[in-house]
Amino acid sequence: MKEYKVVKPKLGLHNRYQKMEDLLNQYAREGWVVKHIAESWIHIVLERDKNR
Repeated sequence: MKEYKVVKPKLGLHNRYQKMEDLLNQYAREGWVVKHIAESWIHIVLERDKNR
């Protein structure tokens, strides 16, 4: 079974790419996989196995 998380990143204007990379790496360490990133990075949909 899968579980999902929707994240609305608050990246600001400075170092946006680095902040996004850090955020995605943080979630990856928790077992999340990116399923979708909305245009302009408004929200990100993440997925992982619920019974991990």
